[in-house]
Amino acid sequence: MSSIVEAKDERLQVRLNAEAKTVLQRAANYRHKTVSQFVLTTALAEAEKVIRENEAVTMSAADWKVFYDALNNPPAPNAALRKAFAKYQKSAE
Repeated sequence: MSSIVEAKDERLQVRLNAEAKTVLQRAANYRHKTVSQFVLTTALAEAEKVIRENEAVTMSAADWKVFYDALNNPPAPNAALRKAFAKYQKSAE
């Protein structure tokens, strides 16, 4: 999370029961934060984790080698690729 102080003009409202609020308050107290601070920092950390899991590509060492080799030594374009590229160029004019 950014350490730069920014104006906070967005709001998120959450409805919860008393038990859930008590749990959040207890956890926030252990972190010496307000419930809002605790919920925001925890939710942002989880959001960043979910984004990384869904947007980052991970490969085994063997898969990385195949991928890297394909990038550095791509095969020559075949007839279908040349045809598709010509069609793209024509449509981009």
